[in-house]
Amino acid sequence: MSVLVYIESDQGKFKKSALEVASYGKAVADKLGTSVTAVTFNVTDASELGKYGVDKVLNVSNSNGFDAKVYADAIKQAATTEGSKVVVLSSTSDSTYLAPLLAVGLDAGYASNVVALPTSTAPFVVKRTAFTNKAFAFTEISTDIKIVAVSNNSFGLVEASGNATMESFSPNLPSSNVKVESVDKATDKVSIADAEIVVSGGRGLKGPENWGMIEELAEVLGAATACSKPVSDLGWRPHSEHVGQTGKPVASNLYIAIGISGAIQHLAGINASKVKVVINTDPEAPFFKAADYGVVGDAFEVVPALIEKLKEFKAQNA
Repeated sequence: MSVLVYIESDQGKFKKSALEVASYGKAVADKLGTSVTAVTFNVTDASELGKYGVDKVLNVSNSNGFDAKVYADAIKQAATTEGSKVVVLSSTSDSTYLAPLLAVGLDAGYASNVVALPTSTAPFVVKRTAFTNKAFAFTEISTDIKIVAVSNNSFGLVEASGNATMESFSPNLPSSNVKVESVDKATDKVSIADAEIVVSGGRGLKGPENWGMIEELAEVLGAATACSKPVSDLGWRPHSEHVGQTGKPVASNLYIAIGISGAIQHLAGINASKVKVVINTDPEAPFFKAADYGVVGDAFEVVPALIEKLKEFKAQNA
């Protein structure tokens, strides 16, 4: 009857969002008076999960790469084996892809974008964001098995006690229809999905040759770089950096928008960020209405000055 958490990893290393899922699962398990079991794929060392309250880890060996159908089936079999009534996922693109398949397989209710622990467990009620993060909704999951997807950076990492003993788990998996020919990753950059801070640029930067100051500011802050849709459409930046409703959603603690006017699709994708800062020459830009802080000014003057002040601050506090 343990709470089951799906722990995502990348090249054997756990994602920050996965550790947040473990923390959330532990808190739910404490409410229910039970333990936490994690299901992972292709992990060799799961001891870190013990710091976040995981008691047992079921590790699946899968050499074919991510396939939502295969992963959902494996998690379904893990939930059945453990008798889990609550399954916790993250809100990453992979988990969002497999969650509906898992819900169908388990005949379970599925609540996405959950931002807090259940307000009650009988009935099981969770708080979720709604209307592109403009409001909250309290949703009751009345099915026997419940699937909860935690919104990134909403619960945080909470250390707890646990031994996280790992067991090999060999579910009967369906054949995969997905063939991965190659994967290219930027290994020296902070991932947008896991970033606490995101520095994003728009067409106000006038061209890709001016992106150096965006990257320098991100480096000083330890942030991820991102861009608006027009920028990726123009080929100034890769589509992997496009954030917004039609790109990657962002739920960072700090989002800095430079030269971005704030189209409704962009705002819908970044509204979950806790603090939003905009730098723009146009005081009527829509982004100013959504931002917590705004600077009306030329990015080519403001950003270099900001970088200099941040470097001075870091040097003084080193």
